[in-house]
Amino acid sequence: MDAENFKREFLPYHRKLYCIAYRLLENAADAEDLVQEAYLKMWDKREGLTIISNPEAFSVTLVKNMCFDLLRSGKYTLNRQSLEINEVYNMSQADNFEVRDEARQVRAIIAQLPEQQRRIVTLRDVKGYSFEEIEQATGLNATNVRVLLSRARKKIREEFNKWCNYGS
Repeated sequence: MDAENFKREFLPYHRKLYCIAYRLLENAADAEDLVQEAYLKMWDKREGLTIISNPEAFSVTLVKNMCFDLLRSGKYTLNRQSLEINEVYNMSQADNFEVRDEARQVRAIIAQLPEQQRRIVTLRDVKGYSFEEIEQATGLNATNVRVLLSRARKKIREEFNKWCNYGS
């Protein structure tokens, strides 16, 4: 496949691929980098791309899988969580102190959860991932994801209620 055919077949989906990557990664720079990396992978394998009957579906699947691989890597998740926590800490002084204290306490409770529960709560309740996306990102099946999420939420509620009642 030459450059012109590659451009004609795959570049029209750039915006769609970027939107998918942005939705999954929640970071513009990371989404753009990942889409560029996907295009590089496709270009390196361009001779094999001639047999693909649906370039859009192939491109979307490639980008989603690359996003899930990136999200599975613990290093990426830890970096993103520390950035998000820093953003929360930088709330303006005009924000309600009580709400900030409660948010800080919930973050502390979440930080004390076992790693899998913490990750699933973050993906589902903080980032809004679907159960299918969480399954792909963690490698767990739907039942395990739901059980871990339920246990994590119960623990967060219990610990938060203890904290609220202690202050009364």
